[in-house]
Amino acid sequence: MNFKEEKTFVMIKPDGVRKNLIGEIIARFEQRDLKIVALEMFQPTVAQIDEHYPKDKAWIARLGQKTLSTYEKYGVDPIKELGTDNDFEIGQMVRKWLVDYMTSAPLVRMVVQGIHAVDMVRKICGVTIPNMADMGTIRGDFSSDSPSVANSEKRAVMNLIHASETPQEAEHEMKHWFGSRKVIFNYERYQD
Repeated sequence: MNFKEEKTFVMIKPDGVRKNLIGEIIARFEQRDLKIVALEMFQPTVAQIDEHYPKDKAWIARLGQKTLSTYEKYGVDPIKELGTDNDFEIGQMVRKWLVDYMTSAPLVRMVVQGIHAVDMVRKICGVTIPNMADMGTIRGDFSSDSPSVANSEKRAVMNLIHASETPQEAEHEMKHWFGSRKVIFNYERYQD
């Protein structure tokens, strides 16, 4: 593997699009010597988003466990708020909130390439919980949403951007979102 040419998948979420952050987000990557090799704005279908998020029971239960953890931290009764304290049932609710959120506006999908692109992009994005993200990261600079607020409003956390966690996930997501179309470009920058 050529670490200088590693590719990762990135998607600007509805709140990133609605806040007019597309250019700012792309600039953050380019300022770190990463290059955009595929880029497209599109309106996702429910089916596309449904396929993006895992459907296995363990992943869904983990979503519910995260919600239960947030409720415990802030002293919120999940049965009073959601009608259950079952992690799988809550996970199913959260997954539906995610699908609703991700289909609420256009998204921007892209492939970003460069040295350790997967890790570099995730570092630039910041942790997935915006109110916990460091200043200087995309989420830390442009969002303050939190799971406690999102849960109380029965919606997904609005965290601006998705970035693949591993090279394997990036490969899967690039294939899912770009398919076999020849839209990933290979070009040299002036500094190359």
